[in-house]
Parts: sequence; C-alpha cells; structure tokens
Amino acid sequence: MMMMQMNSTVPAQSLRMFARSASFKKCHASPLNPAVMAASTSTDHSLKLVTSTESARLHLANLDKLIQTSKPSPSPQPLTEIKKQSNNEKKARTILERLSLANVWRPEMKTAEEMSPRHLNRLQRLLSMTQERSPRNVLGRRWREYHGCDDWKGMLDPLDENLRREVVRYGEFVQAAYHSFHSDPAMSAEEPPAHRHVVLPDRSYRVTKSLYATSSVGLPKWVDDVAPDLGWMTQRSSWVGYVAVCDDRREIARMGRRDIVISLRGTATCLEWAENMRAQLSDMEESLSQAEDNPKVESGFQSLYKTRGAHVASLAESVKEEIKRLMEIYQGEELSITVTGHSLGAALALLVADDISTIDGNVPPVAVFSFGGPRVGNKAFGDRIIGKNVKVLRIVNSQDVITRVPGMFVSEEMEQKLRSSKVGGVLDMLEKNVSLGYTHVGSELRVDTKMSPYLKPDADMACCHDLEAYLHLVDGFMASNSPFRSNAKRSLVRLLKDQGSNIKQLYTRKAKAMTVNIERQRSFSMSTCCPSPS
Repeated sequence: MMMMQMNSTVPAQSLRMFARSASFKKCHASPLNPAVMAASTSTDHSLKLVTSTESARLHLANLDKLIQTSKPSPSPQPLTEIKKQSNNEKKARTILERLSLANVWRPEMKTAEEMSPRHLNRLQRLLSMTQERSPRNVLGRRWREYHGCDDWKGMLDPLDENLRREVVRYGEFVQAAYHSFHSDPAMSAEEPPAHRHVVLPDRSYRVTKSLYATSSVGLPKWVDDVAPDLGWMTQRSSWVGYVAVCDDRREIARMGRRDIVISLRGTATCLEWAENMRAQLSDMEESLSQAEDNPKVESGFQSLYKTRGAHVASLAESVKEEIKRLMEIYQGEELSITVTGHSLGAALALLVADDISTIDGNVPPVAVFSFGGPRVGNKAFGDRIIGKNVKVLRIVNSQDVITRVPGMFVSEEMEQKLRSSKVGGVLDMLEKNVSLGYTHVGSELRVDTKMSPYLKPDADMACCHDLEAYLHLVDGFMASNSPFRSNAKRSLVRLLKDQGSNIKQLYTRKAKAMTVNIERQRSFSMSTCCPSPS
C-alpha cells in the first residue's frame, strides 16, 4: 500500500535523483543504475556497505521495475511510419555489418592480418607478377584421354583446360632439368658422377635416376688452343635429365594412376651442338636390312642416345634399366609413362619412347609431351612410333624455326601442298638422294608468339624457341580463333628477365614503374630456372 502511495505521489524523476544520491553512489554497480561502474572510489567502507544493504538493493530494484511499468505508453503511430522506420533500421544494420566496425576499431587485429604470411605472399605476387598456378582438377577415370589414348581428339582446338594444366605441368619438369644442369654443369672425366639433387616443381614426385648423354664425336685440337677455358662446354658426357615417379597418394588419386616421368633438357654443350648438325638420316641399329623404307633417324640424335660414356651408361641403357626396375616395384598398380623434353630433349624423347614401349609385354601407356622439337626421323620411323601405340603431343610455336629442321626448311602445311602438287615426285627423289626425308609424328598443339598481348609480334628466334615463352603461350591459349586468355596465370618475371627486349614496352614500363627488382624476385620462385640455351 505504501508502495502504491509512493508511486502516486512521488514522480519518477525524483526517484531517479534519489537513486543517484551520494549514499548509493558508493554501491558497486547498483541495479537501479547499471551505468555506474565499480571504478568510482571503491574503498573498503563501500564494500561493507554493499554487503550490509542487500535488502535495500533488492527493494530499490523492485521499485525501479515498478517505475518502468508505470511509464505512459507512446501514442500509436501510423502503419506507414512504422514500416519506414523498420526499413531504415534494416538498412542501417546491413551497412554497419558491412563496415565491420569491430575490426576497424581493433588495430591490433588489422595489423596481425596484414603481417600474416598469406597476406605478404599475396602482396608479393601482385608486386612481382610471380606465377600463380591454376587449380588442378581431378582426372580420375578420364586420365587415359588426357594421356592421349585417342590422340587428344577434340581437346586441342579449343584447348581443354585440364589438358592445358597438364601440358604446363610437364613443361615445368623440363625446366627443373635445365635448372639442375646449369647449377652444376661440369662433369669429371676421371670418376663416376656423384648423386645430383634436382628441385622438382611438383613435390609429389621423387627423382629415382639421373640420365646422361654422351657424344661420339670429338672437337678438333685447335679448339683448345683457340678457347682453352671452355670447360664443361667441351665435355663428352653431360647430365641430360632424370626419371621421377609420383609417390603422393593424393596426387595419384587425382591423376587416376601412378605416373612415371622422364624429363630431358635441350642442347647445352658444344658437342651436343655438333651432334645436332649431323643431319643425315641413318638406319636404326636393329634394322636387319638396308632397305630405303627402313625406319631412319638423324645421326646426331641417335649418337647421343646410344653412345656410352667413360663412367656412365648410355641414355638408352639407363632409361630401359630404370623403367624395368620401377615396373617391378609397382607391379599390379595402374601406371603411366610420360616422356617430356624441349628442343634436343624433345628429339631424344621420341627415341626413348620408341625404346621403352617394347621392353616388356606389360608396358604401361607411353605418351610424349614435346616442346619446340625438331624433326627426328623419316616417315617409316613415324609409322613405327604409331604402330607401337606411343602417343605424341607436339607443342609447336608457329614462329619457331627449330620445329622446321632438319629436312626441308618449310612449314608442314607447305610441305603437304608441295607433295600433293606436280613437284611431289621431285621431292621424293631429292629425299632419297640428299637425305631430306624428315617428317614429324604425332598430334600438334600449335601456338603463336603473335597471339600474346605481352610479346612483340616480331620477337627474335631465341624468344620464339624459349621454353618459358612456350609455357606462357600454352597457358594463354584458348583456341586458334580466340584471343589470349584474359585470366592466364603464367608469370611474366622470367620473360622480363630473359626476353626483356621481346616484351612490349608498355609492360616493361609498368614493371619499372612498380620498381620490381627482377633479380631479387627470381629467388622467391620455386620453379625458377636458367633459360634454355637452345
């Protein structure tokens, strides 16, 4: 009853002033006024007062509830105004949520995010234009299609995105071969070579064997007199590549099989260049007769493939021995053999694939991914490769002259037109007498330097044959009648470093404006390697 009388006689404003009086300010976080914090002169006396007046606090709390319930209700608003207010509240709420003011007012979180390794790596990629690999999709049961079981029909023009990623991936294995060789090119002539460490671009693979190529020719003695400091450039045997096998279960599941890779680099030493010039066709050693329609290959390529070194086996012996060993280890598993190479390595890749395809009755599917490869043999040799069910995908730059030698120095399209014309018989006669009967084998993925928006249309021969330029063109290729892929992820750092004169000035100026230190940025890239000496 007394409560009701107080409510009717004492206004609410007076009660609130009474609650804020000095005697109650000493209380710790009064329920009547929660805004009052404990920071206001909390002494031992106030703590005792809080303990002794629990009943008073409860009474004041009840009194506060009574006052709140006795407030007059606001006058009713029109329904349209209520809707407007609710819409405005929603808009304000969504704007505030998007602003994420909590993070703005917490500078320590913002700093931590900017300093995280993930943020720094992203910033580094933006500033240095380092490469960002495309995602690898699961091949699964379709792996045989991407390995060439149907000669990649319907997958080359337009280029299948999964095949593009696989082609670039195998090209990076060749880059690793270049990098490993140039990091230590010298080889002792008195003792067997030591174990060589190869930094693979794909950590799911493991190197199992080093491969060496030996020349059967020697340089004249006057070369040493003229240039005595050539060093490794004149050595007869050189490290040329490696064999690697996939050991990662996730990658095996993604690819649908366990993959064995044979990677071969291009020309590097003087003697390898000398072998390249031995362009006459010669019969393969296992030929029983000397008939004109026998499979024949270029003499220099066969020499590098078959010749033994002083302390190393021939490339042919090493490859066959290692493939047999791996087939025994992984017997019962689904396997594939992929041979990849650039320039001279592309030519040797065909000889390797031809050899290993018949070493055993249960040889896994063999495929060749070659970059900028020259012609290797005659038509009979090409038919022999096809007859052994070896699948070959040649990646060819239309501006690369290396792909048109040896043999007639014309494009394949022009050669086919000449053979179908009246002078076709004359060409056949010249081939029999002058050894010009070279032909390519396999399917072709043709790219063009002029399609790249970054490269000059008149780029020089070195750029058109460079392996990094090849991978750049493949990564941006969509179709022969389509422009360069706008979201191509291949890095331009190496092209700026090694082919700077062939990059359009617009991008060169942008790189300089960004103050990109290319020399320094190259050390951050795991796949960085020396340019192709070819």
